[in-house]
Amino acid sequence: MRVPVRRCAARVVIPCIWRGKHFSSGNEPAENNRVTPMLRHLMYKIKSTGPITVAEYMKEVLTNPAKGYYVHHDMLGEKGDFITSPEISQIFGELIGIWFISEWIAAGKSAAFQLVELGPGRGTLTGDILRVFSQLGSVLKNCDISIHLVEVSQKLSEIQALTLTEQKIPLERNAESLVYMKGVSKSGIPISWYRNLQDVPKGYSFYLAHEFFDVLPVHKFQKTPQGWREVFIDIDPQVSDKLRFVLAPCATPAEAFIQHDETRDHVEVCPDAGVIIQELSQRIALTGGAALIADYGHDGTKTDTFRGFCGHRLHDVLTAPGTADLTADVDFHYLRRMAEEKVASLGPIEQQTFLKNMGIDVRLKVLLDKSDDPSMRLQLLQGYDMLMNPKKMGERFNFFALLPHQRLHGGSHQMNAQQSRPSASPVAGFDELTWR
Repeated sequence: MRVPVRRCAARVVIPCIWRGKHFSSGNEPAENNRVTPMLRHLMYKIKSTGPITVAEYMKEVLTNPAKGYYVHHDMLGEKGDFITSPEISQIFGELIGIWFISEWIAAGKSAAFQLVELGPGRGTLTGDILRVFSQLGSVLKNCDISIHLVEVSQKLSEIQALTLTEQKIPLERNAESLVYMKGVSKSGIPISWYRNLQDVPKGYSFYLAHEFFDVLPVHKFQKTPQGWREVFIDIDPQVSDKLRFVLAPCATPAEAFIQHDETRDHVEVCPDAGVIIQELSQRIALTGGAALIADYGHDGTKTDTFRGFCGHRLHDVLTAPGTADLTADVDFHYLRRMAEEKVASLGPIEQQTFLKNMGIDVRLKVLLDKSDDPSMRLQLLQGYDMLMNPKKMGERFNFFALLPHQRLHGGSHQMNAQQSRPSASPVAGFDELTWR
């Protein structure tokens, strides 16, 4: 979102008005800051219109149509900049598939449902879920299922198609359409691709967002003696071809997103996440279904979490923009507030608790008993450790769900799994899985 700031055009006085500020990033030695096409683009933009918000910086760096990191990179896997849970172990995706089937059964086994994934990566997670759907075909035999993928990256959508679709059936492409690509899965389920959630047909749906919300643009704010001041990004006046953080000289419009009773001295807010949560909440309240969100995050307690990853290492967010992933931890307290009680919410709970409740230990034992290959057994054990170890992903990742109020027996108020646990109608993962 573009935030107009007064006096930003008067470049000669900006170093005096905009106070330099260092957070967890932006302090790399100048010699490491190679000039990338994205850096040149950003410097031209800043010279033309003045300092930009962190949100605008993230949006440009990640999704700019010409130079954006997500638009032109395959950033996942061992050769990319980070590995996600589905790439680590097949068990993760299988348990997510079980969660959706469990909720489908608990809600009354509708005749049809859409599975909608936001930011599907390489398609690995949806692929694992579809394998579970096939294995439990006797349970789902009378249900009409369709897959809907929301993906802005043309490169990633092509990789997803290779992962998920039957190669003998050609893909339908129409760049001008809201549905820019169509295909059929290896098990015969139709798959459609969209650029925006709003373009996905409304109907009874299960929504999945795994490591999606953490890359949406955030606005950063610092508390000062003069009140909240937004963090912007400017050109460093001391070093050519280098960016720096600065504080806005006065209040900016995005300050409206900060709660009046906020006690932290530094906050990150994500308006885009709020818009998506409101859209999901309205859809679920209207047509039923559920949303499952898994991500790095906190429950309104953390402050400066904006960081970059390149080659599986932390990377300064202002260095060589366009070559690294940018991310900020998800504020689940904010997501819960944005649901505005249209739906019930559960969580956040830590990944290790969710997966244990879903039966990861039992599934691991079954796979180990079936395998005679020592390398496969080692891979399964290493994947389990990465997912469950508190020092790795076990405590860093959290699960959060949105459900219709009637799913939790008609409660009219918003629920948090840490405050109130529905006993008569347990939700798998947030309670132990009960399979009927």
